[in-house]
Amino acid sequence: MSTITYRTATSGGRRPGGWRRAPTGDRAYDRAMPRYARAEREALADLLLALGPDAPTINEGWVTRDLAAHLVLRERRPDAAGGIVLPPLRGYAERVRRELAARPYPELVAQVRRPPLWSPVSNPVTDELANTMEFFIHHEDVRRAGAGWQPRELPAGLQSALWKRAAPLARLALRRFPADLYVQAPGHGEISVGRGGEPLRLVGPPAELALFLSGRQRVARVQLDGPTETARRLRATSLGM
Repeated sequence: MSTITYRTATSGGRRPGGWRRAPTGDRAYDRAMPRYARAEREALADLLLALGPDAPTINEGWVTRDLAAHLVLRERRPDAAGGIVLPPLRGYAERVRRELAARPYPELVAQVRRPPLWSPVSNPVTDELANTMEFFIHHEDVRRAGAGWQPRELPAGLQSALWKRAAPLARLALRRFPADLYVQAPGHGEISVGRGGEPLRLVGPPAELALFLSGRQRVARVQLDGPTETARRLRATSLGM
């Protein structure tokens, strides 16, 4: 099993213990902060290369080549990236994604590994905010499609970072769900959402909640406490984007 190193960017030179200085001018890294997005990106790129272009993912209809093309589109094709979330642009985005997927696979993975500095979602200012959960989830999309997977032991800081993103996602994704729904990450926090009804509690580590709330319910290790039919409905609800 591979080990992921979560490095910290700082404003000084190389620090004891392997911490690195941030590139000159990267003001987002002026204070010491773990680079979780970069670590998840590197681990995903390594896994994509190890498995090859036709390995399964948990995204229906996608193999690893398709997932890599999606990530390249998101970061390098702002003309098409809006189609990821905007239905009127979805057809164009899919055509661009298929064109990207036809490129040589090693080239595609290299572009995933090294995003452009000009990208709105992967420059030094936005990288941690925009990509920590994105690349954690897509890393798990590939990991959990294989046999014998188990949840990883993640740093507490990464779990905290994922909770900061999962909580607002829960408010958005579950705001109309017909229940009094409590989303709880023990040690991190709890929020209440839903439009009212029978009480239901969704409990798990932030990483598993992030997967559940992004539409990966079938592989998320969470606990649902409440009426059986309401829990079943939540597991079948279309979540994510």
